[in-house]
Amino acid sequence: MLGNFSYSNPTKLYFGKDALDGLNEELPKYGKNVLLVYGGGSIKKNGIYDKVIKILKDNNKVVFEDAGVMPNPTSDKLNEGIERAKKAKADLILAVGGGSVCDYAKAVSVSVNCNDDAWDKYYIRFEDVTCDIIPVGCVLTMVGTGSEMNGGSVITNHEQKLKIGHVFGDKVFPKFSVLNPEFTLTLPKYQMVSGIYDIMSHILEQYFSGEDDNTSDYIAEGLLRSLIHSANIAVENPSDYEARSNIMWTATWALNTLIAQGKSTDWMVHMLGQSVGAYTDATHGMTLSAVSMPYYRYILPYGMAKFARYAVNVWGVNPDGKSQEQVANEGLDAMEKWMRKIGLVMNLTDLGVKEDMIEGIVKGTFVMDGGYKVLNADEIRQIIIKSC
Repeated sequence: MLGNFSYSNPTKLYFGKDALDGLNEELPKYGKNVLLVYGGGSIKKNGIYDKVIKILKDNNKVVFEDAGVMPNPTSDKLNEGIERAKKAKADLILAVGGGSVCDYAKAVSVSVNCNDDAWDKYYIRFEDVTCDIIPVGCVLTMVGTGSEMNGGSVITNHEQKLKIGHVFGDKVFPKFSVLNPEFTLTLPKYQMVSGIYDIMSHILEQYFSGEDDNTSDYIAEGLLRSLIHSANIAVENPSDYEARSNIMWTATWALNTLIAQGKSTDWMVHMLGQSVGAYTDATHGMTLSAVSMPYYRYILPYGMAKFARYAVNVWGVNPDGKSQEQVANEGLDAMEKWMRKIGLVMNLTDLGVKEDMIEGIVKGTFVMDGGYKVLNADEIRQIIIKSC
């Protein structure tokens, strides 16, 4: 492994069928006022809301609610949440939902005690946190983003047609997260599959960088094989607890900063997908799947050795008697076949992208320099067109 790094992760996890009991251990550590953040109300239909409320009441908490967090939380909703948290004088923000709810809770937590406009400060100027933070806890009901154990927070500004992520430092990580795989079992199949690809993309964004013999790459390959195996089972039988629990655990380790150590990391697939999302509000994982194959086929010549390794170690391609290029392409072919098999969206047209959006999507794509090729605007345009 090359370079120097420091590593810590302050989030405590409670995992398994009894994980929600962990709230009884965590809640006494915080003040009486809790802002309960959640999405469109599915947690009320499946009973999770009642379970959480009971535990909060049993711990003598005063509960304030901030509902209606959308799959791609907006800057307008963020401003609303900041006001709700101020009014509640929240001592803890408890996010119950998927990654978007967790992302949103973190954005609120770093903004409540600041006078600056949150969108401008964190998502345009990318400033560090300079004010007191309200601690965040998460109860996860959908997997994919890894937001339960990292500092990431993605917010969309519809007026500016921008979807931007800010990766905050350790002190913004959730203080604790509750991971009960049973809470994910009622998720629609489309959302489950989208989350599966979000997990895969997180791993690949870190894997496809660097040329050294890096322990992080070996961990990434193991996570990918586990994800593919469990995804195949879950797509056929979404109620398979073992498969869904493995997917949930893989999602957390895919983006809790562990496999980024010693890596430069890429993140161009996410930049492309997020720019698409700003125009379409399409499901995040599907925006990633739609742009991935054109992007990876474009950069393959610049990272040939890693793509060949990926083909052999993840997809089981036999390299005997084949050129490195043949092996690498067979790996991407296997990946594409699997993506289609599990039901991923493979083109942007199906997500609502129209020709008149392309230039805006190109302009809204942030260019990253950690992968095998730094793209220019024309190359981004070519990839977006091929993704349609």
